[in-house]
Amino acid sequence: MMPIFSVKHTTVYRYARQVSFGEHRLMFRPRDSYDQRLLDSILLIDPEPAEVRWIHDVFGNCVSVVRFSRAANELKFDARIRLDHTSEDTPDFRIDPAALDYPFGYDPDELADLARTIERHYPDEHDEVGKWARQFISAGRRTQTGKLLMTLCYAIHESFVYSRRIEAGTQPPLITLHQRRGTCRDFALFMMEAVRSLGLAARFVTGYIYVPSRDSTATLGGGSTHAWCQVYLPGAGWVEFDPTNGIVGNRDLIRVAVAREPHQAIPLYGSYCGAASDAVGMTVQVNVTTEAGDNDVASA
Repeated sequence: MMPIFSVKHTTVYRYARQVSFGEHRLMFRPRDSYDQRLLDSILLIDPEPAEVRWIHDVFGNCVSVVRFSRAANELKFDARIRLDHTSEDTPDFRIDPAALDYPFGYDPDELADLARTIERHYPDEHDEVGKWARQFISAGRRTQTGKLLMTLCYAIHESFVYSRRIEAGTQPPLITLHQRRGTCRDFALFMMEAVRSLGLAARFVTGYIYVPSRDSTATLGGGSTHAWCQVYLPGAGWVEFDPTNGIVGNRDLIRVAVAREPHQAIPLYGSYCGAASDAVGMTVQVNVTTEAGDNDVASA
């Protein structure tokens, strides 16, 4: 039986005085697919916007574009989502025979579309990220593609330290490697660049994660959105890897948006008209529950 997840994602911006708001763009609506089916989606916004319209971006993600006509000293977005979710606890790596062992080459037809997701995107003069990734390749003997990628994912989970960071954005992969710490977005990007250094296609995923109550002590005080990555494997397609939690496959992962780069999948961004000092704070709360009523908080 497919579990039903409910997500409540609330973001509140507070200002010292009334300000006017520019256009805001939101990525809150999960992607419908064979492994997750959207049942309900409600978006509540205060103050009431002048216009809300939906578009698909270049990656096929659902984006809501919001415009305002009223000033206010608080701006609140409250998204409520229900969806069926088919969990893959042990991913079925039905990789094409030609790609079972690393290295392998992509089909030319697929390569044309995958090319930008294979390219390295961040400076690495001495190929430090590549050297880190290649240590998991078996010297002089067969290296199974699936095992190699699982090992990469688990190595980040086990040897890097998760640390929340207030500052916006994602840190460069070299900093993540040198510091051996970062956020979920940092770990996802680091694994992407490590995989790309091996000539494989990888992309960024943003969404939510279900965390059982008994394991959620680290998320006291509020949850947030989550991030992981996908790697394209011939025959298996885009396979999920969450290096923050050591998850391979989609178990407990609710996919909202995919992108070539993290900055292309920011859950919420926009502008206001006023002084920088007018912004006095922002709070984000993400709660993910099951239909049975277990109250769990998302981890970022």
